[in-house]
Amino acid sequence: MELAQIRLLVSDFAECYRFYAQVLGLKPQSGAVDGPYEKFSPATGSAGIALQDRSMMAGVLGELSDEATGHRSLVVLRVDDLDAYCEQITSRGATLLHGPAPMTDRMRVAHLKDPDGNLVELQEWLLLLP
Repeated sequence: MELAQIRLLVSDFAECYRFYAQVLGLKPQSGAVDGPYEKFSPATGSAGIALQDRSMMAGVLGELSDEATGHRSLVVLRVDDLDAYCEQITSRGATLLHGPAPMTDRMRVAHLKDPDGNLVELQEWLLLLP
């Protein structure tokens, strides 16, 4: 078995597409700006995040027709330089909810939300000195 992707069901596909492509800087697979589906990948690694229009999936699973409420997911992205990355994305329109700040002695984090309210955690892993 192989994990293919994490897929977020979103109500505002175009705004979420812009956020993941232009604000966070992830690479879209096909350029389907209007959806109903797109996969995004970081510059390195094999993990991917996909967006799918919530109304499309509601046609498959009727229970999804209700508007989602509350925090439903937490997307985690690792970056090499958290401060520099946060400066880049805030200059492109991101609003940080928290951080950059230490989370543990091994990690610094920052948190923000995508346009649909999904939480995004940015992590910088720290080397521990002996």
